[in-house]
Amino acid sequence: MAETMVLGLDPGLAITGYGVIRSCGGKVSLVEAGVIRVSRNQSLSARLRELHEGIGEVVASYPLSAVAIEQLYSHYERPRTAILMGHARGVLCLAAALANLEMFSYESTKVKKLLTGNGRAPKDQMQRAIQMQLQLKEPPDPPDVADALAIALCHHFSKGPLGQLLTKTRKTK
Repeated sequence: MAETMVLGLDPGLAITGYGVIRSCGGKVSLVEAGVIRVSRNQSLSARLRELHEGIGEVVASYPLSAVAIEQLYSHYERPRTAILMGHARGVLCLAAALANLEMFSYESTKVKKLLTGNGRAPKDQMQRAIQMQLQLKEPPDPPDVADALAIALCHHFSKGPLGQLLTKTRKTK
């Protein structure tokens, strides 16, 4: 049976969560997870460079099969946040493209629905769901790590019967 590794990403300009999972024969396990913290006291270009370097180290460390990332969304009340998130997401997509990795985008509500049954699940419920799925002793913390692992797991499950819940899963070029 072929082993695959997927990198899940929860993009952020200050904190980006990441999680690498291994899948072999239907079993999934945690390989590594963490956050890339970028100093808020730097210029935007310096922050983006720091984020790119951080994710580049993770990408270079594992024989990844794919990268799964949260799809960008915006709130009418905070369009600036969406624009800044787009910068961070673009840098993460670039890192994957430079490593010749396929990228897949997933809507956060669909990820939550797949893993908890509730598309509006709160962060603590997501953390517990990830803890159970990966048989961890404690819930992943901070929530950015749980979100990244959830996206990676969503990609893993999209290949099986649960993938029907992800009707709008898109492959990003």
